[in-house]
Amino acid sequence: MNTSRWHLLPDAASVADEAARRILLAARAAILAHGLFRLVLAGGRTPEGCYHRLAAARADWADWEIYFGDERCLPADHPHRNSRMAARAWLERVPIPAHRIHVIPAELGPREGARRYAPEVAAALPFDLVLLGLGDDGHTASLFPGRSHPPSELVHAVFDAPKPPPERVTLSSAVLSCSQQVLFLVTGSDKRAALAAWRRGATLPAAGIHPATAPEILLDAAADPSGHQK
Repeated sequence: MNTSRWHLLPDAASVADEAARRILLAARAAILAHGLFRLVLAGGRTPEGCYHRLAAARADWADWEIYFGDERCLPADHPHRNSRMAARAWLERVPIPAHRIHVIPAELGPREGARRYAPEVAAALPFDLVLLGLGDDGHTASLFPGRSHPPSELVHAVFDAPKPPPERVTLSSAVLSCSQQVLFLVTGSDKRAALAAWRRGATLPAAGIHPATAPEILLDAAADPSGHQK
């Protein structure tokens, strides 16, 4: 049985609200403790709702440092990139200094993008909070079932992702685990099977994230495979 902590919420809007609340609390605590809040962002429609809420919030934005869990190998301004989604929804609407937003240079291709991002990641560890989503196959970031990567790598080049585009750059499971907090956002009925497998202890990429403090999973009623709230 995994040690993750599950929190059932009524709907996707509630998940976005609660995620934004937790991120803002974590930011205040980190800035108070060491003057900086290092946050890793996720892509996808569920985190996007959270980003819209953060854009409307008040925070010490100058002390936030932003990283990305993964990125598609597309042109830097492509609308399907995680960095562009986060920028449109949030980052372009608050005064986080540009030099504190660390975009993955995935437009250079998987191998070169991973090589260049690795030193930025190494300098940031440990993160204060890592935000992750969950795919219907149990993947998280661009770590997919049945794929393996050299365990020594901080950042992986991905050439054969089963979802388009096949070429991506992703942080490793070890790096995603190197955080004070890990928060998964999971919404929609298409996630039920993956969540059920995770709860059964199946070997899934999402289940391979093991921070020092157990991951927190915020899920909505549509995604809940059991209908049982912890």
